[in-house]
Amino acid sequence: MAKAYKSAAMAAVHESMADLHKIGAIDAKTMREFDAACLTSIIALTPRKILRIRRKAGVSQAVFAAYMNVSTGVISKWERGEKRPRGPAAKLLSLADKHGIDAIA
Repeated sequence: MAKAYKSAAMAAVHESMADLHKIGAIDAKTMREFDAACLTSIIALTPRKILRIRRKAGVSQAVFAAYMNVSTGVISKWERGEKRPRGPAAKLLSLADKHGIDAIA
């Protein structure tokens, strides 16, 4: 999966820093700091927000589950607040929230 940046400007900054890292102008620690600053961060999403993301995309729970690579039951539990998304699923939801469902398609 391609990296998802906070903005086009952050993508340009990150690309420049990655090039400097490749030639040894900046160290690995500094590069990790740029990674953290430039890439889309995971945000905590409420059940209502998860439902809003799905509805904005105009897809069913089954289709949304396919995008997220989880079961329809998991989507239902997220939307009811019985479970919370974690790990890669939380990242995908953050990307879908910020950039739309096409960002994870």
